[in-house]
Amino acid sequence: MGQAVPYRQEELLADAIAGLIGDARHAAIGASSPIPAAAAMLARERGHGRPYVSLLGSRRQSFFTDGGRELFDCAGQGRIDVFFLSGGQIDGAGNINLVSIGDYEHPKVRFPGSFGSSYMYYVVPKVILFRLEHTRRTLVEKVDFVSAPGTSADNAHRPGGPIALITNRCLFAFDRARKRFGLASVHPGHSVADVIEHTGFDFDRQADVPVTPAPSPETLRLLRTVVAPQLTEVYPQFAADVFGIAT
Repeated sequence: MGQAVPYRQEELLADAIAGLIGDARHAAIGASSPIPAAAAMLARERGHGRPYVSLLGSRRQSFFTDGGRELFDCAGQGRIDVFFLSGGQIDGAGNINLVSIGDYEHPKVRFPGSFGSSYMYYVVPKVILFRLEHTRRTLVEKVDFVSAPGTSADNAHRPGGPIALITNRCLFAFDRARKRFGLASVHPGHSVADVIEHTGFDFDRQADVPVTPAPSPETLRLLRTVVAPQLTEVYPQFAADVFGIAT
């Protein structure tokens, strides 16, 4: 057997997210999301051009000419299959908080704001949540403010919603019927006990939780030689720090 190729955490996460994207037709990525962007481009390389990738802020990787407005229109028409959301807080029901922590009138922390996250959460079939800081501060029992609800009443028409949450420690799958997360895998170097210790919400787990697979040599080749150069347009610092590509 060949020797394992060393990899970075960002490459592990991009590989795992690409698997979640699957055979989607169209994946859109908002601002400040270099790892999801790398994942979508990796999925496109594996799928020989599918999914189509729309990267906000890019002239080469997007057909949008009017930013978020066109993104929302496209999503509302059912032409975006995958989107990514994060939050200052995320809870066990898939709710995210992009507004504030503490009392709303006198917050301890104020975040940038929701900017259409609740709309995208409702209409995009596959929403992948991601948060690189996996602590009880960020993954909480109940968010202080619901910017975008993870679930809706049974009589509400909602084609969209969360399918997974990926962090620096593990991958959670979201069960829409039960309205809660289940632990799908733990990343190399972490354990179920580690995830429990650093997670503020309860979650389902099986007796034998698998380890998130390491990226294959072919995946690393695609990320480093094909995907990374394309990231430099929007994420030059990320491409330089992770892949050593200078612009």
